[in-house]
Amino acid sequence: MSQTDPIADFLTRVRNASKAKQKRFTVPSTGVRKEIARVLLENNFIRGYTEIPASPQPKLLVQLRYTPAQESYITCIDRISRPGLRRYMGREELRLGQRDMGMLVISTSRGIMSDADAVAQGIGGEAICRIW
Repeated sequence: MSQTDPIADFLTRVRNASKAKQKRFTVPSTGVRKEIARVLLENNFIRGYTEIPASPQPKLLVQLRYTPAQESYITCIDRISRPGLRRYMGREELRLGQRDMGMLVISTSRGIMSDADAVAQGIGGEAICRIW
């Protein structure tokens, strides 16, 4: 089955699994999904992820992170840029946005990274999602 927006599908699966208090979930693996999961892992929103070989496409097993009181570290995850309306942010806009709640996942010319990493490198890019 083809999807029109695989990133939104991934974010929806994260959101649904988090609200359902699931410890892990699987999603078809793509390079972009792995990179978003890597950024979420680096910023301690998830416990880990692994790629499981499968036919016809590998699966990505994402393990969610919870507090000792079983509250998810992911309160909200919202898609910003979408296929019908791309949203780009320059480095100054990202720097000023550091006061906002949460973290942005940015697709830059140097790969997918958090907004803090993009500001540190002095670059901007397409804002994929905001998570807190």
